[in-house]
Amino acid sequence: MADFKSEYIAGEVLAMSGASGRHETIVVNLTRDLSNALRRKPCKPKGGNLRVRVRSANFLYPDLTVVCGEPNYADGEYLDTLLNPSVIFEILSGSTESKDRGPKWRLYQQIESLEHYVIINQDMARVEIYTRHNDVDWLVHTEEGLSGAFSLSAIDVTLSLAELYEDVALAPDILND
Repeated sequence: MADFKSEYIAGEVLAMSGASGRHETIVVNLTRDLSNALRRKPCKPKGGNLRVRVRSANFLYPDLTVVCGEPNYADGEYLDTLLNPSVIFEILSGSTESKDRGPKWRLYQQIESLEHYVIINQDMARVEIYTRHNDVDWLVHTEEGLSGAFSLSAIDVTLSLAELYEDVALAPDILND
C-alpha cells in the first residue's frame, strides 16, 4: 500500500497531485447535477476516491464515474475497486492532461462496460465527450461555451455547461462567454 494516493499503470506507480479550487468546484457541480438527474434511475455517480481497475494490473482514479445497475467490485470486502463503470469523467489540468488523454484513455477504452468518456477543461468552458460506437471505435463531440449542453445517451442525461461551470473562475477566453 502506498503512503500517498497513486495510480498504477503498466507496472509504474504514479503519484497524484492535489486538485485546484476550479477542479473541486467542477467536481461538486458535476456530482450535484448527476445526482439530481439520476435520482430514481438505475445509474449512480461515484466519487473520485473510488478506484477503477482495468485488466488485472492497472488501477486508476477517475475524477467521477457513473455505474449503471449493480456495481461490480474487484474486492468483496472493501468495495473500493470498481470494474464496471458506464461513464468516466476526467477534469483536465496542466499536470494531468497528457496522462488523461494518453495512457489513461487507452486503458479506459478496454473497459467493456464503458459507454462515455468525458474530458472537462477546468480553465475554459469546453467539454469533450467520447461515445463508444462499437468495440474499437469512439465518436467524439466537443461542446464549448457557457450556453452549451451535452447529452450522455447511456445514462439519459443532458448537462448544461453553465451549471457545470457555476462559481468557477474561468480563464479569460472567447469560449467562456
